[in-house]
Amino acid sequence: MKNKKPPFEITNQIIDYVAEIAELIGRLNAAHLLSTNPTLRRANRIRTIHGSLAIEQNTLSLEQVTAVLNGKQVLASPKDIAEVKNAYEIYEWLEELNPYSVDDLLTAHGIMTRGLMEESGVFRTRPVGVVDSEGHVLHFGTLPQYVPDLVMELLDWVKTSEVHMLIRSCVFHYEFELIHPFADGNGRVGRLWHTLLLSKWNPAFAWLPVESIIHDRQQEYYDAINASNDAGESTVFIEFMLSAIKASLIDAINTSDEMSDGKVDKATLRWNKIQEYLKTHDYIMNADVRELCGVSAATANRILIGLINNNKLNKYHLNGHWAYKSTVE
Repeated sequence: MKNKKPPFEITNQIIDYVAEIAELIGRLNAAHLLSTNPTLRRANRIRTIHGSLAIEQNTLSLEQVTAVLNGKQVLASPKDIAEVKNAYEIYEWLEELNPYSVDDLLTAHGIMTRGLMEESGVFRTRPVGVVDSEGHVLHFGTLPQYVPDLVMELLDWVKTSEVHMLIRSCVFHYEFELIHPFADGNGRVGRLWHTLLLSKWNPAFAWLPVESIIHDRQQEYYDAINASNDAGESTVFIEFMLSAIKASLIDAINTSDEMSDGKVDKATLRWNKIQEYLKTHDYIMNADVRELCGVSAATANRILIGLINNNKLNKYHLNGHWAYKSTVE
């Protein structure tokens, strides 16, 4: 049956998120930040690529991803470097892609996985089980003979449904991962397509690093997928994704406010990121600062020492490593 609605409920929480996100995107666009600041757009794009690939065990740090895209030599596995270059290429094509076209979806997969796998740019020909990091099977993907029709039906539903695009794009993301149409690269392409759909609703989404927020909340992302699998519908996943989108917008608006106030010195931005991190973690380490701020170990050390000197952080030993806590409990 054509255009069969995927199973999900629109909860009050979802309605609240949609209203909040619509208001936030209005504020962001009013600041003209992303439309007038190519440096910030590129920084966000790099965070997006780093976040999406890191979820799939790519080992490059934000600093290394930046170096690769600036044409510098990086000591890392050729596969990880190729993933970064491929992902950047397809994100640069974002505005040209038709989100409802199966051909464009296959083209995107072909670029994302170019030189990295056999079945690149084609639907998989073999059955697949989706496993988590510990090797537990989360679910079995659709049998390969049904994949093309199901993907076409899903894209058709996304195109013709009257549900708000914020909700529709989340439903697509979940159902796409459930079908698992490719032998590899499903997560990367699913997140790319989610961003593409959102960018058709509002162009600012092409430059918002929602992927990096998912990376920060990776366990919640998997938990939301598992909870939706158990429930047989995507409601929990929609709620999680909308909360991640809301978080990325608040992050972007805070950056915009700091820039318009003319006080966007690096130190303030870095301290804000560290404070945000410490809201959800008991302590922070050098490696976390490197990741958050896209800096080297030495620079991360200097940042931490500066914050200790300013009485913003306390330092203590934890399992043979230095850990840092906020001085304000």
